[in-house]
Amino acid sequence: MKLLSPDELETALRDIGARRYHRLHPFHHLLHGGKCTKGQVQAWALNRYYYQAMIPVKDASLIARCTDADIRREWRRRMVDHDGTQPGEGGIARWLKLTDGLGLDRDYVTSLAGILPATKFAVDAYVHFVAEKTLLEAIASSLTEMFSPVIISERMAGMLANYDFITRETLSYFDKRPPQAQRDADFALNFVKRDARTPQQQQAVLAALEFKCSILWSMLDALYHAYVSPGHVPPGAFVPEDR
Repeated sequence: MKLLSPDELETALRDIGARRYHRLHPFHHLLHGGKCTKGQVQAWALNRYYYQAMIPVKDASLIARCTDADIRREWRRRMVDHDGTQPGEGGIARWLKLTDGLGLDRDYVTSLAGILPATKFAVDAYVHFVAEKTLLEAIASSLTEMFSPVIISERMAGMLANYDFITRETLSYFDKRPPQAQRDADFALNFVKRDARTPQQQQAVLAALEFKCSILWSMLDALYHAYVSPGHVPPGAFVPEDR
């Protein structure tokens, strides 16, 4: 196990994204290519809501054990991005505009009653990972944001072009995310390149990003299994009207 230079570490991280990021998942190819039914799009948005809603919880746990004020100040911006500074603002509120626009009852969405069990297990595993692993690993797990601007551009273009039930306003969540994600990714990348000083720390950083990619991939696996093929919806989970 050799010590990588900071640039070699960045190359290794980007290689993980090139091979394992969930934009490669078959469900996303269907979603962005206009091949999903409205019910399948609803199921995606409903389940993804839980991930969006838990991001500030995950970030709060990181801040709570961080002794560096500079990092805390930087990381607080992520919470504000998602929670806003008052009700009706922020990324979570904009995600609810998406579920509203798709015809899902807001109380039903926020109750989490219809999410897949695998969605809950995956998101909760991510929250626990950030709370329990080292600060270096917790920050490294956020580096999927390096790859999100590409998937967002694909999603915006594909969904607007292919679904008559999708509008620009419905997708307003994605308008603000690319610059936020780029800012956050730049900070996290610089942090891990600077602070992963041993081969063991570098391997932990790479493993953290692989873990996060696996979380996102497993969420789409569950959606595909329940709503595409073989179509086994677990008891209690959302059942689309067009099923």
